[in-house]
Amino acid sequence: MTVRGGQVAVPGSVPRPAPAPGRVRTWVPDGPLDLGLVLGPLRRGPADPTFRTTPDGSVWRASLTPAGPGTLRVAVRGAEVRGEAWGPGAEWLLDRLPELLGAADDPAAFEPRHRLVAVARHRRPGLRLTRTGLVLESLLPSILEQKVTTDEAYRAWRLLVRKFGEPAPGPVDGRMWVMPAPRTWALVPSWEWHRAGVDDKRASTVLRAVRVAARLEEAVGMQPRDAQARLELVPGIGPWTSAETVQRSHGAPDAVTVGDLHLPGIVGWALAGDRHADDAVMLKLLEPYAGQRHRAARLILLGGRTPARRAPKMPHWDIGRL
Repeated sequence: MTVRGGQVAVPGSVPRPAPAPGRVRTWVPDGPLDLGLVLGPLRRGPADPTFRTTPDGSVWRASLTPAGPGTLRVAVRGAEVRGEAWGPGAEWLLDRLPELLGAADDPAAFEPRHRLVAVARHRRPGLRLTRTGLVLESLLPSILEQKVTTDEAYRAWRLLVRKFGEPAPGPVDGRMWVMPAPRTWALVPSWEWHRAGVDDKRASTVLRAVRVAARLEEAVGMQPRDAQARLELVPGIGPWTSAETVQRSHGAPDAVTVGDLHLPGIVGWALAGDRHADDAVMLKLLEPYAGQRHRAARLILLGGRTPARRAPKMPHWDIGRL
């Protein structure tokens, strides 16, 4: 699992000059809200060109929406959330601001069955599951994360978005980029994939996905399980990738990640002291959380009880240097 609990540090509010005004929406959540926990899973590494935090406590995101590129700035001020957006996709982003921040999620439906999970939930009352309403935005970086280290995947995403994406609209000073459109991904030359460290298998999967981009985006209107089934019709997209996608695009509370190198051992160790647990054991341990297994796994990761490393790390291969 590439996101260890999915939390990013959002700086405390420090006054700074106001950016050029965009379109604004305010929203009052019905409970605690932690921006770092809710939006953290959307960041692909500390240098993600589509995501940044600023010293005033804001989270910025650049997205390719159905209405076009847009930049969203979100900040919590007291009990109120203020969203400000720029670009052709501004209205689309603001319309979906509550869902992005977990308004469609129901944390009260979760009942802890283990002390570690209960403690993690108590310590993080602001955890809600985001729902972006965008499939490719989460699918493509998840494909890049298949069977490689997180550093390799984050580097590939960063290089490809900066080279083939477009500058994000709004007052971002050239520091943020919108991911490429499907047609642009389809035209990325083979040597650029190579330079970014992406092997032919992952590059081919991305190309197959963007060729049916419209059909995949339609999956956002499906139930998560049905959406996963549609994504997995594309060769190269399996249960790991589809789960990582719908966790973000749909806010799917039960889309537990299987096929991960580390997650089964972490869950097994936290709940049963079994550092060698496989997917079958993990799913058995998570059975009491049926319907909420993804949330349970996130809370386990946030609980911090992980087994000491005994096996060597996955080797880092940079095919761009070959």
